[in-house]
Amino acid sequence: MSQAMPNTLAEIRTAPQAERPADAALRARARKVIPGGLWGHLNAAKLPEGYPQFFTRAEGCRLWDVDGREFIDFMCSWGPVVLGHHHTVVEAAAARQAALGDCLNGPAPVLVELAELLVGMIPHAEWCLLAKNGTDATTACVTIARAGTGRRKILVARGSYHGAVPWCSPSIAGVTAEDRAHLIAFDYNDAASLEAAAEQAGDDLAGIIVTAFRHDMSMALELPDPDFARRARAVCDATGAALILDDVRAGFRLHLGGSWELLGVRPDLAAYSKAIANGYAMAAVTGAERFREAATKVFTTGSFWCTAVPMAAAVATLTELRRIDGPARMRAMGERLRAGFERLAAHEGLSIRNSGPPAMPLLQFEGDTDFRLGEAFCAEALRHGAYFHPRHNMFLSCAHTEADIDAALTAAEAGFKAVARIA
Repeated sequence: MSQAMPNTLAEIRTAPQAERPADAALRARARKVIPGGLWGHLNAAKLPEGYPQFFTRAEGCRLWDVDGREFIDFMCSWGPVVLGHHHTVVEAAAARQAALGDCLNGPAPVLVELAELLVGMIPHAEWCLLAKNGTDATTACVTIARAGTGRRKILVARGSYHGAVPWCSPSIAGVTAEDRAHLIAFDYNDAASLEAAAEQAGDDLAGIIVTAFRHDMSMALELPDPDFARRARAVCDATGAALILDDVRAGFRLHLGGSWELLGVRPDLAAYSKAIANGYAMAAVTGAERFREAATKVFTTGSFWCTAVPMAAAVATLTELRRIDGPARMRAMGERLRAGFERLAAHEGLSIRNSGPPAMPLLQFEGDTDFRLGEAFCAEALRHGAYFHPRHNMFLSCAHTEADIDAALTAAEAGFKAVARIA
């Protein structure tokens, strides 16, 4: 780019403002009609200055904001895009189904096709239910566990994200103590903490819900300890409780049979969403045989839960992921990105921490407790065409090639140099 290189954190954070008038105008309009301008994690005010909030299009691993800036995308719509934006196979399948019908009086035949595909792919699955988003799926898992055991207590890891409804929302605004009266906290990867929570629950333990790995916001990511995973399975086997795997974020990126297949530990219930349909609204609950009857008793539904187009997209997505071994592709590109980060940081004399699975990485700077350096890195990399995130795990897709990773590392080099100037 032709702009003069910024030399201070303030310059790095504010330099892009003049470059995004269309985005600024849309934000001003949105603030008048939407509380806060936008809800939840999609509000770009929570990102370093210069990040766009509104986009016009995307293709493969590239996306364009409303001001015409192009970025190599390392958030992939916060996880749903796994094959790449506007993937031809998925879009063709969706178009074929759309020509027949989408929101009908009942499901189209593709519902059965998708259910059969999921049960055939996922070793622990004897049945599945379909929904629209991750919160639907995790909430259904908890409800089914309670219905199947006749108990109330659910063990939840401190800081884990399981959705955006009162029982699990990270915000306590509007949430009552009663909404969480039967949750008991433990520490992820701490078997002693888990066992203490199970003892506290006693004979009222309905289930243990765990994420595929520890991906708490603004913290270093932590892969699951195999001994911890096996202990969670053992506690559930001993008590009759359900082991629930929240695979909403990681499902189909790490392993097509479920993320804990890598550990040799299988859940009783699992929740999937995000990558299941390459950007179409889709979620699933899969379960073991002993919870089949309970799944028939709980009432879970939604006006759009049986729309056929997302199901057709999901069939195409999962079939393509299996054909090309998508998890292996994403892992390889994530390893290339991570190695590049380490090389570039070392060249600038910076200490960094790469954490999480290669396909879902997080880059942090040692000692950067207020994320000052991380935000400076991301802001400058964005100016050079790479869309990273300073606090949340990023996402690789099957559309990322070696050339894309190398181009992103060129942007990252500018980011590391910016950090070196202010560190």
